[in-house]
Parts: sequence; C-alpha cells; structure tokens
Amino acid sequence: MAPKGSQRTVNKIVAENRKARFNYEIIDTFEAGLVLTGTEVKSLREGKANIAESYASDEGDEIWLINAYLPEYLQANRFNHEPRRRRKLLLSKREINRLRAAVNREGMTLVPLKVYFNEKGRAKLELALAKGKKLHDKRETEKERDWNRQKSRLLKAG
Repeated sequence: MAPKGSQRTVNKIVAENRKARFNYEIIDTFEAGLVLTGTEVKSLREGKANIAESYASDEGDEIWLINAYLPEYLQANRFNHEPRRRRKLLLSKREINRLRAAVNREGMTLVPLKVYFNEKGRAKLELALAKGKKLHDKRETEKERDWNRQKSRLLKAG
C-alpha cells in the first residue's frame, strides 16, 4: 500500500479536450463528479479515455455527459460497460440552475475540458461554460499564438 502522503493519483489527467480552448471562448469552469461503474473507473485508470467529441446537456434536473468514450475494460468480460453511454454529472442544484440559465438564455455551450482523478482518487470532470468562436476569432487566436512563439524565439536568440 502506498504511503498516506504519496502523489500517486493526485490530479492525474486521464483525458483532455485540447481543441475546446481553440473552438470556444471559455467563460467559466466547474468541477463535476462522474457517476461511473467499476469497469469504467478501471478503464479510466488505464488512461485511454477520449472526450474530444463529447458535450454536456441538461435534461430534467440533471446534467449528462454525452458521447464520451471510455473503452471497455478487457478483464471484465460479460460485466463490461457500453463505451459511449451517457454519464450523469454530479453538480450542486445551484450550479445546475446557473448552467441551465446560461445555456437557455445566452446560447452558451457546456464543453468538457478534462477528466482527472483528484487527491481522494475520485474521477472528476472539468466542465466549461463556453461560447463558440467565429472564424475570425479563431484566426486572431492563431495569429496571437504565432506571434508569442516568434517573440520567445527572438528573446532566446538574443
């Protein structure tokens, strides 16, 4: 057994949606728990999950993660889970109401940014309240990134 202060699973990022920050303007982020089965947790610990094409939606009084890919756990045989099933997100009632209001009134989107394990070893999802970028905004982001890269090269060269 690992010592109590070990850094074994502290904020270990399992899956990250890298394109989200390029395609969306992030307004606010939330930490949500995930309702998972045992084989899904074991599959996450192997680090082969993918949330690049997933999104969250509110249905009823709950928020659901849709289209996230958690591959089947090979050793589980018949007790396995469905890889692309909908997963419930655990948020407080106040957070759910705030997210629902932003999505319905202001036309924002709920985008998952990353899945990780916190210091207690629980699977968490970083969920962003985001607004979609237009094409010219994406170009502006690309120009800014190129300029910063070139500036750092010039400073490094002397």
